[in-house]
Amino acid sequence: MILTQKYINNLSYQIVGCAIEVHKYLGPGLLESVYESCLVEEMIEQGLPFERQVQVPINYKGKDLGSNLILDLVVKDLIIVELKAVEQMIPVFKAQLLSYLKLTGKPKGLLINFNCENITKQLVPLVTSEFSKLPVE
Repeated sequence: MILTQKYINNLSYQIVGCAIEVHKYLGPGLLESVYESCLVEEMIEQGLPFERQVQVPINYKGKDLGSNLILDLVVKDLIIVELKAVEQMIPVFKAQLLSYLKLTGKPKGLLINFNCENITKQLVPLVTSEFSKLPVE
């Protein structure tokens, strides 16, 4: 299989579908950890392979600092999914996901806030230069 933008976008669509299902069932107002557990369960049911609470070592100027970032979810080693359960999305959340993408070299990230009326209206999809290098189809 050749990795394409279309493949990654279809994968994103599946992830968002899982998040919408969780949100429909639970509604807003719960802790991020509750949504994460339920999203994990939904992704298992949909057959989406992922890793949870992925540690990313911090390497500064070629030196391993021995500390790690923790990513909420990484789906198929391609898409970082950063979950929030906040009243208001703020610019630093997007900056955080962009930094995660840069540090890991992943092509796409999804920032999903469950504490809202409509997930798709607050969904922030981000792509990197790695994504743009992939063939479209």
